[in-house]
Amino acid sequence: MGLCMKGKNLGEGRPLICVPVMEKKKADIIEEVTYLAKSAAADMIEWRVDAFDSYADFNEIRQVLNEIEGVVKDKLFLYTFRTQKQGGEAEPEHELLDDLHDLAAESHCVDLIDIEFFAEEYPAKKIRRIREQGVHVIASHHDFEMTPPSEVMNMLLEKMAAGGGDLVKLAVMPKDCRDVIRLLEVTDGFRRNHKGVPVITMSMGAVGSVSRISGEYFGSCVTFGAHKVASAPGQFAMETLANILETLHDAACINSK
Repeated sequence: MGLCMKGKNLGEGRPLICVPVMEKKKADIIEEVTYLAKSAAADMIEWRVDAFDSYADFNEIRQVLNEIEGVVKDKLFLYTFRTQKQGGEAEPEHELLDDLHDLAAESHCVDLIDIEFFAEEYPAKKIRRIREQGVHVIASHHDFEMTPPSEVMNMLLEKMAAGGGDLVKLAVMPKDCRDVIRLLEVTDGFRRNHKGVPVITMSMGAVGSVSRISGEYFGSCVTFGAHKVASAPGQFAMETLANILETLHDAACINSK
């Protein structure tokens, strides 16, 4: 059983396509979100707040959210501040990051907030606080250096699920195709053992690109595609990704008959 939001099922069928917005200026962010909200390829829009050149200005953040609230009413909207330690573009003080997450949770615009689970001192407490505002949480972890052993990857997913994440996300960097296969195996195992917790996984870079299109078979419920700027290595253009996923979905439906 997946998680249903705005009529979209996360955890069942074709993976949803999430497109990151990496623009630095307020006007460009609003323009890009508006474009993606009209795009048939994008199921979910992720605002990467760490790329915004005024991320420390709460009034600027509120203005962006107020401007796009009506625009994204039919799309899932994910609010993410990716720190430099996890592959992002900024490294704020923890108090500032807390306030930025609270600001998003209190808005009427955001459907999901990404929390870097293992960077939090009390992640379960923070997740509860956000969920009390009616916002879902993606508990995430990113490793840009390696693909950990399978038992470690499974442990990371288990801890994030136990900590209250509505969805759990793990991104890793492969050295070879065997690393990719291990991630897919871990994803499939977690999906089978945690039917109530949708999982998002990806193996980054060119070697891991197959992991971005095989979610319907192995269990990853969201995949990230690029429009103007990719947010991580190995992302397909969103239209290309949509075509590939639709082809694989049709094949899955045919083979299931």
